Amino acid sequence: MGLSNLFKKGKKQTMGEQTTPYHLIGGEDKVRALANCFYDIMEQDPYASELLAIHPQPLDRIREVFFLYLSLWLGGPDTYQQQFGHPRLRARHLPFTVTPELKAQWMYCMRKAMLTTVDDMTLANRLLEALNTLADHMINTQ
Repeated sequence: MGLSNLFKKGKKQTMGEQTTPYHLIGGEDKVRALANCFYDIMEQDPYASELLAIHPQPLDRIREVFFLYLSLWLGGPDTYQQQFGHPRLRARHLPFTVTPELKAQWMYCMRKAMLTTVDDMTLANRLLEALNTLADHMINTQ
């Protein structure tokens, strides 16, 4: 089931109703806050030091790219795809060694960021479940 189907299932939509996760979170400002909080945690929490080490420094550009990707993934504007093409996440991550430990650090940062920035805990948990599945797919080394 795709992310958009996860949030439309069982909902009766009316004209103009905004039911994408992007809109349910609160739109651009909240998604940007989520992306920035994620990287703030990665930079500040020693638990994520191995994950931080594989990211290009300074993090300004990757913060923006991640914000654009999250916006697309959550059903918002497709600026990421216009600028970079199809996400092809697994292919983009293949040059890096992605271990279960790095995935755990990534999810740790995302969980803390999500629970800090998203007001609706049901929504936050549903997104974290979907992101966990996505993150599992990025693992390329045991």
